Amino acid sequence: MLRVLQVTTDTDRRGGQMFAMDLGAGLDALGHDVRTVALTRGTVGGLPLDALGPSRWHPRTLAMLRAAIRDADVVVGHGSTTLPTCAIAAAGTGVPFVYRQISDSHFWANTAARRLRVRAGLRRAHRVVALWRGAAEVLVRDFGVSADRVVRIPNAVPVDRFAVPSASERIAARAAVGLDADDLVVAFVGALVPEKGVDLAIDALGHRDDVTLLIAGDGDARPALTHQARRRSCRVRFLGSVEKPTDVYSAADVVVLPSRGGDSMPATLIEAGMMGIPVVTTDVGAIADIVSDGVSGLVVAPDDLEGLRSALDRVCGDVSVRVRFGHQAREWCVERFSIDAVASSWSNLLRSAVRPGTLGRPTPVVHTLRGGDVAANDGPVR
Repeated sequence: MLRVLQVTTDTDRRGGQMFAMDLGAGLDALGHDVRTVALTRGTVGGLPLDALGPSRWHPRTLAMLRAAIRDADVVVGHGSTTLPTCAIAAAGTGVPFVYRQISDSHFWANTAARRLRVRAGLRRAHRVVALWRGAAEVLVRDFGVSADRVVRIPNAVPVDRFAVPSASERIAARAAVGLDADDLVVAFVGALVPEKGVDLAIDALGHRDDVTLLIAGDGDARPALTHQARRRSCRVRFLGSVEKPTDVYSAADVVVLPSRGGDSMPATLIEAGMMGIPVVTTDVGAIADIVSDGVSGLVVAPDDLEGLRSALDRVCGDVSVRVRFGHQAREWCVERFSIDAVASSWSNLLRSAVRPGTLGRPTPVVHTLRGGDVAANDGPVR
């Protein structure tokens, strides 16, 4: 049994934070003692995590983090803010630090100063987890991480929490947001920030008066998006941060994610796929590993408004396409992105990090490649 400390940026209900909680449950089930904390409280909150301090870099936050690390056998940081804070707080403790890179490194480290800070933090990590091959290659090629310290483990969610909804569950979910059973519904689930491209979804559906766009999530872009929707006279409903995204998926015929960048392997698309909901999205990060274009959804170029509009029109306009895509999305995602298999890979990785003399010799870790091939990270990333 390992004492595992997981660290997230904040308590907001976002992809990295939700994965940390799901992974914690998976590691608990394997016999590990897991504690998951947040550096600080989020802006919208929603997750029952202990917040260590008043802000990410407050001295009290770092002191509390260092104390928590001393009580652990290994610490896992989820997301970019946890990289420098965990690297600093863990220094000199002898507790190994594993960092999970959850977004596009180039997108966020987009200045020379940021790249230097990221490289400095990555040097302190015993292992760096990338979600897909492309992200691993970037870490090695552009950020100086030695290939034997990079491990690929995909994103994942609990299969039992994302089941295909029944007809009655769909009707109830729509009624809960004031929609009729036969309404045509497109849903977005995620943070309301520019890089998610919600403005593109509003514009792409602005010509249709037969489609309602449900927007679940919150963020700094919400006022501008609300103004945009009013100006376009679109059928848009802002739901704010939701506790159960499954209710939103159950109400949806289609899920849209017009990401402009920054995403690596969005859990939103895995969740929608497991629930049998077809997706229209963009070719960013490992999205094409989740959504097979023309098989389980449609994938267009980032910032291509006309392409997005055409794809949404195709899926919204043909129920047989939606049924076929949804069925194949369910099969694809359940087979590849179950939290149970991923938790076992993480357990192997964390055991190797604390075992004396194993630094530099990666443990074979199962991961899924595009096209469904399964391999192990038993050698350097090339």
